Amino acid sequence: MEADGLRDQAKQFDDAGAKILGISYDSPEDNNAFHQDRCLPFPLLSDSDRSIGAAYGAQRGPDEAFADFPKRVSYLIDPDGVILKAYEVDDPAGHGAEVYADLQAALR
Repeated sequence: MEADGLRDQAKQFDDAGAKILGISYDSPEDNNAFHQDRCLPFPLLSDSDRSIGAAYGAQRGPDEAFADFPKRVSYLIDPDGVILKAYEVDDPAGHGAEVYADLQAALR
């Protein structure tokens, strides 16, 4: 799960001055339970009205499989709010390392 990979590398992101935010369609209560269960050191926000998912292209079409769930996507965003890279997560276990490597490259 990508949250675990990001959790495991959170100190490296923090040391680089980066902030991790998670977001899902789940309710704040469900997110809080998940946040505590996974011991996440970063905020997990609720997009229960799905407006952020729609704005960032994470919402699935009504005819797609799992239409009620967002796509598994992440974004590397610079301090000015510019999206440097978008990720469709296909390797949840290695996702944190991939984003961190891209962050390091962006900092050079």
